[in-house]
Amino acid sequence: MCVGIPVQILSVDGIAGTTAYGEMVDLSLTGPVAPGTWVLTHLGSAREVISAEEARLISAALDGLKAVMGGGDAGAAFADLDNRTPQLPPHLEAARAAGKTEA
Repeated sequence: MCVGIPVQILSVDGIAGTTAYGEMVDLSLTGPVAPGTWVLTHLGSAREVISAEEARLISAALDGLKAVMGGGDAGAAFADLDNRTPQLPPHLEAARAAGKTEA
């Protein structure tokens, strides 16, 4: 399983960005970003530009998972999902709406 980690880019030098943690991140997949931009990283590569709010929600979810793995409680880590009906990706919702029940 891959886990995306949200990080904020503090400085950029070509296709490399430096994060708030002092780590270098490859920006080849996102293209140029401005300092202060939040990105979702996997294995040292920025895969997607995200908003500060998305970064906050992802960080909260990761903290919740860490707490559960340590035997604790997730707390409000997934509050944005509470009382929400699960949603299918658009292509699957279209298939369901068209009456498809098999692949």
